[in-house]
Amino acid sequence: MRAVPYARYSTDLQRPESVEDQFRVCRDLIARQKWEEVGTYHDAAISGDNMILRPGIQQLIMDAKRGKFDVVVAEALDRISRDQADLANLFKLLKFHDVAMHTLSEGAITPMHVGFKGTMNAIFLDDLVAKIRRGLRGRVVSGYSGGGNC
Repeated sequence: MRAVPYARYSTDLQRPESVEDQFRVCRDLIARQKWEEVGTYHDAAISGDNMILRPGIQQLIMDAKRGKFDVVVAEALDRISRDQADLANLFKLLKFHDVAMHTLSEGAITPMHVGFKGTMNAIFLDDLVAKIRRGLRGRVVSGYSGGGNC
């Protein structure tokens, strides 16, 4: 099977080396499965809450439609998307084009993974937004900038 690793990290506050770290663990899985790596895709410093603005995942989608690979490998489903609808649509599109999804965390991805993990990933994002807003409000109450240019 022809495999492609996909990696992503969320913000410019994170390490750019995260992409290579994710590729390394994906390549270990690809080697164990005796799959052939035929390319890589990644998005750097872009949130997983939306696939439209992520050039790496958009290129992956176009190449999947062209039949360039048989399986997408990622560290976990949250690296692919934290949005329920995006994850479900991507899974459906890849399945239509006979492309499987496989992650180190979940194994071979099934509709049940998409439903449950997609929900959990979306809940994580909602919780994160609430915590960020709480922190920003605390800064403002303390007399500091809530972020951005004053």
